[in-house]
Amino acid sequence: MTLDGAGGSGPLRVVQVLGNGKRRFDPVEKERLIDAALEPGVSIAGLALAHGVNANQLRNWVALRRRRQTTEKELTVMPNSAPLAFVPVVAVSPTARPPAPSARPTSPRARLRASLPNGVRLELEDADVEALSAMIEALGRCDVPAG
Repeated sequence: MTLDGAGGSGPLRVVQVLGNGKRRFDPVEKERLIDAALEPGVSIAGLALAHGVNANQLRNWVALRRRRQTTEKELTVMPNSAPLAFVPVVAVSPTARPPAPSARPTSPRARLRASLPNGVRLELEDADVEALSAMIEALGRCDVPAG
């Protein structure tokens, strides 16, 4: 299948038709079609028509690809910068055996729920006061842009 902006090839190959009439296309050909649609100056509607695909469906595929690329770029961490909305977590393994439950002082248990500006939600349940105060302190160190 050769894809160019002029739509010189035939319809996209269907690999499966579901009971409700939805079609599943060959993933390699579908990706090539999306690549062709992302070329500058290409008419998505014309390309979809030439390959037997609904123009809205092709627009949706292009939007999903762009969203995925944007997300991948956002998740790429530069060497000298750290994401602002995340707090590093350090796991510490105990070196000594904890004292027996009866000998351990009981501290009040609490629950913490936090929603970060990027939409991440954090829940800390049944935590002792020390863990809770450490989490609040760490969340307070996050630089949140004013807006």
